[in-house]
Amino acid sequence: MANNFRILVHRNDDNLHMKLIGDFDGSSANELLNHIRKYCQKFSIIFIHTGCVEKLIPFGVGVFKSNLNDLKKRHIHLVFTGENAAQFSA
Repeated sequence: MANNFRILVHRNDDNLHMKLIGDFDGSSANELLNHIRKYCQKFSIIFIHTGCVEKLIPFGVGVFKSNLNDLKKRHIHLVFTGENAAQFSA
């Protein structure tokens, strides 16, 4: 995981918000996926805020996207926000 990567998690009503901070590499992708899997039973909508991602490493984005189909089977609605949202959701 990138040394400067963190995920801040907070709840707002029935929704969960995850704010990504730092460089997003393959290990960061796995950490994000683990967080989503951890909380998916409790929340149907998870907001992932990408505005504080400093550097998107293509391998990390690829790792995340390759696992999106598995997450969709769990009936989770992921909402990406911020300037890097398109890279995560496309």
